[in-house]
Amino acid sequence: MEVKKVILNKEIVFGEDSSPFVLLAGPCALEEKERVFRIAERIKTITEKLGIPYVFKASFDKANRSSIKSYRGPGLEKGLKILEEVKEKFDLAVISDIHLPEQAEKAAEVLDIIQIPAFLSRQTDLLTAAGKTGKIINVKKGQFLAPWDIDQVVKKIESTGNENIILTERGVSFGYNNLVVDMRSLPRMRQTGYPVVFDATHSVQLPGGAGDTSDGQREYVPHLMRAALAVGIDSLFMEVHDKPEEAKSDGANMVRLNNLEELLKKGLEIDRTVKKW
Repeated sequence: MEVKKVILNKEIVFGEDSSPFVLLAGPCALEEKERVFRIAERIKTITEKLGIPYVFKASFDKANRSSIKSYRGPGLEKGLKILEEVKEKFDLAVISDIHLPEQAEKAAEVLDIIQIPAFLSRQTDLLTAAGKTGKIINVKKGQFLAPWDIDQVVKKIESTGNENIILTERGVSFGYNNLVVDMRSLPRMRQTGYPVVFDATHSVQLPGGAGDTSDGQREYVPHLMRAALAVGIDSLFMEVHDKPEEAKSDGANMVRLNNLEELLKKGLEIDRTVKKW
């Protein structure tokens, strides 16, 4: 079905069938600045080569980690400063999560897209605070929500007058410590009239699967990515790291930076075929 085009900085368009999917990619959480810059620069080089619109993603605070001891990130102030430097140094748009309504206004000063974490996707005050900024809002559909439940989430943001909305599928809980992806969710979420994103890396996460941290099965990322592109999506979300085994968050399900270009090439072939069809 036809969806509303959500335009970022007059250049990147979500919901445009005549252009490739938009890539949202970067490390799970912001780590040391040099590593963040290295990943951002490399992904930008790859996406420019392939002609893929690109937005850098990383969280300044992972407030929903399994353990109280887990790394959360540099926090709001330091994190936004790093993201602002990424914007200026590499001429990239940036996306990050907020967890509290009072973070929305401050985050909007730097972020091009404000992301609502899956666990918080029904939090009315958070959704409306984000909506009031006028920024593009990316809602991660909760692991506990059916595809049609996202309709009410959309209405909460629309109540602020903001229709710059994109919606992300990231898997649904299937028993304990496991997620599955129902590909029917993608066209159903698109029936809202808004562009749909597929999160290929969180969808292979095993929440809490390593006891005090989440586990993951990154070997299945290419398979789910291809399936989602074959169904038809507007954007692809991936967490990417140069050395996932050293990542401070979600390393088990992150795509290795050295594998990204070939993965995206294969994805582009499917995306082009589906959009022609």
